[in-house]
Amino acid sequence: MRKSFGAKPYLYPMPVLIIAAYDENGIPNAMNAAWGSICDMDQIAMYLSAGHKTVKNILSQGAFTVSMADADNVVAADYVGVVSGNKVPDKVERAGWHTTRSELVNAPLIDELPLSFECKLVSFDEETECLVGQILNVSADERILNEEGNINLSKFHPIVYDPANHDYVKLGEKVGNAFEDGNKLK
Repeated sequence: MRKSFGAKPYLYPMPVLIIAAYDENGIPNAMNAAWGSICDMDQIAMYLSAGHKTVKNILSQGAFTVSMADADNVVAADYVGVVSGNKVPDKVERAGWHTTRSELVNAPLIDELPLSFECKLVSFDEETECLVGQILNVSADERILNEEGNINLSKFHPIVYDPANHDYVKLGEKVGNAFEDGNKLK
């Protein structure tokens, strides 16, 4: 038996995305958003209202970064989601985060978040609130890489948002091999 919830945004897992951009004075701002996804091989789409300080910054600078929040940064990640940059201009600093300017786009990388997309703005539709960015680079801190130089989820503990229960959940253990296990049914 199934229970119906109606039309809800219950896509699992829903990554906790931290979007960062500089304002006109070079001050970094960041926000927490769960409504985002890869939408092409080199593009990311997020649904963000124009009233967010970070969105205003992205529109003025034409660039931004998107980092995956991790278990070590739950409190800071939630903080940048519950506090508005329109009211607290130094919220990145108050979150305890440090930034480094991306070498590819005029946007801040958050040093404490080990996986980031460096993006240039492609479009923003105020009616649908869809912001699309072109991913120019994905950068990862060496601390989350395995011996082969790939991202290792046992070293990087990204969190996801559970929209039904308003929880943050750390991704768990490996359960299979992509593009391999299904071959058993051939």
